[in-house]
Amino acid sequence: MKTNLRKFRFNCGELSQQQLADMVMVSRQTIVSIEGGDYAPSVKLALLLAEKLNTTVEELFFLEEKDYV
Repeated sequence: MKTNLRKFRFNCGELSQQQLADMVMVSRQTIVSIEGGDYAPSVKLALLLAEKLNTTVEELFFLEEKDYV
């Protein structure tokens, strides 16, 4: 799974990872892991991130070809 989280973070007032983490009540390391592709967020967290960044889950996260096999 790929993410546009970093792009949307910057488009939303250049939020830091810590600021976004505080907004959705997770650790900064969780945001780092999501942005790095090492962690797939829960549906709840994905929805919270999308809401805080004024976008949709589909805009934030998308599947890669390898995810279908």
